[in-house]
Amino acid sequence: MKKFLAKLFGVSGAVGGQGARGAGINYKGCTIYPWVREEGGQWRIAGVISKQLGDETLEHNFIRADLLTSRDEAEAFAVRKGKQILDERGDRIFENAGQAKHG
Repeated sequence: MKKFLAKLFGVSGAVGGQGARGAGINYKGCTIYPWVREEGGQWRIAGVISKQLGDETLEHNFIRADLLTSRDEAEAFAVRKGKQILDERGDRIFENAGQAKHG
């Protein structure tokens, strides 16, 4: 899986190696950043959900197989997906602290 992500994003396991992190929106105490990447004239849906806890930032990266033709549409979809993740799983997305903590 790591090799797939590395190839997809150009860096090991990080979302958006060649993409650009969009403007964040606050939702349920977290910030959702769309981080879409252009692939063959289309845009791959991906994002980062972050939460500040004291001096630590917890992050959860997500990526979808979906490709859309418009960057704006892909960013809007990434934000909707981030909200859905938080609605369904809440802070449990940060339970894998070894991979989620950046501080």
